[in-house]
Formats: sequence, structure tokens, C-alpha cells
Amino acid sequence: MNAKKESSEPLLTHVRQLHTPTPAPPKVVRRRRPLSLKAKIGLVLGAIVFVLPLTIDIPHLDEPGERMLAIFLLAIVFWITEPIALSATAVLVIGLEVIMVSDRALVDPTLGDAALADQVASYKSYFATLANPVIILFMGGFMIADGAAKYGLDKNLAAVMLKPFPKNARLTTLGLMLITAVLSMFMSNTATTATMFTVVIPILATLPKGKARAGVALSIPLAANVGGIGTPVGTPPNAIAIGALAEKGITISFIQWMILAIPFMLVILFASWVFLSLMFIPKNAEINIEMSTSWNRSFAAVLFYIVAGTTILLWMTEFIHGVSSTVVGFLPVVVLLSLRVMTGEDIKKLDWPVLWLVAGGIALGEGVGATGLGTWMVGSIPWDSFSPMLIVAVTSLIGFAIANVISHSASANLLIPLAVTLAVSLESVDTMTVAVTVAIACSLGMSLPISTPPNAIAYSTGEVKVKEMATLGIVVGSVSTIVLVLVMPPLWQLLGLV
Repeated sequence: MNAKKESSEPLLTHVRQLHTPTPAPPKVVRRRRPLSLKAKIGLVLGAIVFVLPLTIDIPHLDEPGERMLAIFLLAIVFWITEPIALSATAVLVIGLEVIMVSDRALVDPTLGDAALADQVASYKSYFATLANPVIILFMGGFMIADGAAKYGLDKNLAAVMLKPFPKNARLTTLGLMLITAVLSMFMSNTATTATMFTVVIPILATLPKGKARAGVALSIPLAANVGGIGTPVGTPPNAIAIGALAEKGITISFIQWMILAIPFMLVILFASWVFLSLMFIPKNAEINIEMSTSWNRSFAAVLFYIVAGTTILLWMTEFIHGVSSTVVGFLPVVVLLSLRVMTGEDIKKLDWPVLWLVAGGIALGEGVGATGLGTWMVGSIPWDSFSPMLIVAVTSLIGFAIANVISHSASANLLIPLAVTLAVSLESVDTMTVAVTVAIACSLGMSLPISTPPNAIAYSTGEVKVKEMATLGIVVGSVSTIVLVLVMPPLWQLLGLV
């Protein structure tokens, strides 16, 4: 009897364990990172500049314009100091426009003055920026970029394209830069840089420590920033410029942008490689690369290759078939999801913050134009006394300067709507020229790790010093901006492109 009781004890214990609730795992409390001093200053300064136009009468600016000025100044401060995420500021801009300057504002922007009715846009126009055709175009680009990473297309292309380049470190670096630039034309600069560094990091180990490693590491973000200039989907400033022009009834096709930008891109890329090689990479340095391809031949991968190739081909031949690049941009989204080549999980991985940021920039331009703020800003400076080249130079140099200290997207969001509004108001200035040059200039600000994510990735390798990055960025960026301002507009006009 006792033996039976003893033998049942383990069973009873096991039954009790099954019925005993498993203790819940301890909750992970994620504490918010404390705000930096810069962010705290931004919050205070943002509140001040927001309130001032609402409490002080601005000469020659009506009530809707004063409210929009408050939103605009807040956006400037927040995009520079980043007390909240850049995309959060973009959303804040849209929200404030709806409740302050739209036809559904909490307090009537006209204050009962019927003469100001034309300065109040529909609230729908601000919400519509979240589904602007430019957003759809970028979404298609992101879908292709993410699919390329998912099915290994990006790394395989890099391996194939590197094969023709010899062991000479300078020539290999040229190959890396060309590959990075090509990928960056259709993928985000950040994704391209991250992909290329999976190839580059093993290469760095074969080089002696010092300038040679720094040179190769710096070549990737430099090429990614410059390569993004080449297509409308290459970088957010391009999309912001296209969106701002579209608001004024001016359209740029995919291939038209490429014709305007790629010659400049290639010249700057080659000149940058020459400067980089002379400054960092010894003439006799060698790099040994052994890269093998491993193509994904699954049915889903093959479908992706076909859809991606077809989309890019349609973008490149828009002048033949006449289908807008924004319509074509939605093709990979629809087809890849419908064929289950990409899934809901892939949708989550899209760079949504960038899409929201671009939407915020478009909304900012919409508000600046609708409320009369743009006209007031343009009228406050004697632009009529400026030559067309001087106007292009001033706007582009400002874009280049601030893009070195804040993100390229934020710089473009702030400057392009104003530059386009200015150009439209002046008969002597070509609006497309101004928009394209300012967008490109914003992509040339790359002298600091904070200037752009590709720079931050390169700096995180530990192979690059801030001084080296700053020297390269300032020299290449400054010279490129000068060429952009002095050479490209006359060349575009000579060729009949603008």
C-alpha cells in the first residue's frame, strides 16, 4: 500500500504542475531615452516661434498666412533640432494645417472676412498628400528594393558587376562606387549602403589600417548619395521636387529626370573617385575579392525578377507608352502582393517614415501656396533684382549648406516648396530648373555622420574619422554644387531639356 502511494507521488506532482498556471514573464519596461540638450532647446524654441506669428500682427500677411507661418517656423525648428522624429514632424504639419488653415479648421481662418476665402484650402487636400502619386511612386521603389534584398538580387548583382575589376585598390574602389551608384538609383541610399557594406567589410580587412581603409569605406556613402540623384525614386528630395512641381501643374517623367540628372551624376562620381583615390588610396594597394553568386531560382524569386525588370523598363520607356511613372510605380505593389511574392510582413518593412516625411513636405508646400505665405515670403525679398543664375545659386547653396547639418529630406521639405513658389512668381526663372537644382543640391550635403544615414553607417565601421569625412564631403559637395549651379542650367537650356 505504501509502495503504491509512493509510486503515485510523481504522477500527482506532475498533474499539479500541469494545472498550476505558468507565471507570466516579467514585463520589459522600455524607458524613453531622455531628450538631449539640443532637443530640449528645440521644443522651447519651437513653441516660441509657433506662438509669435499668432500673437503679433505680421505686416502685409493675412490671418491664414500668419497661421501657416507659425506651422512653417515650427517645422523648421523641429526638423533641425529633432525633438521628435522627422516623420512625426511631417505628420504634425499635416495635422496642424487641417485644424488651423483648412476649411474644417477649429477657428475660421478668414475670421469672417469673405475676401480671404481663396486662401483657405479644403482639408481633403492636406489629407490627400498621404496618398499623393509621388508617395505611390516611392512605395513602388521601396517594394522593389525590399524584394531585391529578400531574394538576394542586390548581392548577386554586386558580385557580377565586381568581376570585371582587377585587384588594384583604386580600380576596385571605382567598381564599388559604380555598383553602389547604380543600386542607389532604384533603392534607398540607406538600404544600398547597408547592402554594399556586407561586401566591403571583408575587403577592408585585406587592406592595411589607415587611409586606404578609410577611403574604401567612404567611397560607399559618397556613391550612394551621388547615385540617388539619378532617378525620381533614388532619394526623397527628388520626389519632393516632383511633387512640388506637380502642385504647380508641371510634370517631369521618369526618363526626363534621368536625362537631366545622370550626366551630372556620372561626372561628379568620376571626379569624386579621382579625388578619393589621390587623397586616401595608395597607387600600389591591392584588394583581393572572392565573391560568388548564388541566384535564388524559386518560383517566387523568378516572378520577382520579372516584375522588377518590367517595372524599371516601363519607367525608362515612359516617353514611348505614355503611362505615368507614378502609375507604373503602383504595378510592383499590386502584382507582387497579389502573386504572394511579397506578403503583409514585407509591407511592414517598407520605409514608412520616409513616405510620411515626403507627404509632410508636399503638405507644407500645399499650405505655403494656398494661404498666401509663399507670395508674402517671395515679396519680402527683391528677387526681381536678382539674375536667374543668382536665384538658382542662392537657393541651391542654401540647400547644400543646411543639408550638411540636417537630413536631406528635411532640407528639401523646407526649401523646395519656397523655391518653386518663388520661381513661379518670376517670369525670368525656369521653375523646373530651380526645383531640380535645389533637390540635387540637398543630396550633396554629406560632410558629417549626421548629414545622411549612409554617412552614419560608414562612420559606425570605425574605419573613418570625422575629419576625413568632413574633408571629403566639403570638397566634393562644394565643387559639385558650383558645377550644378554654373554649368547644368545653361547646358539643360542648350539641349532643350528645360
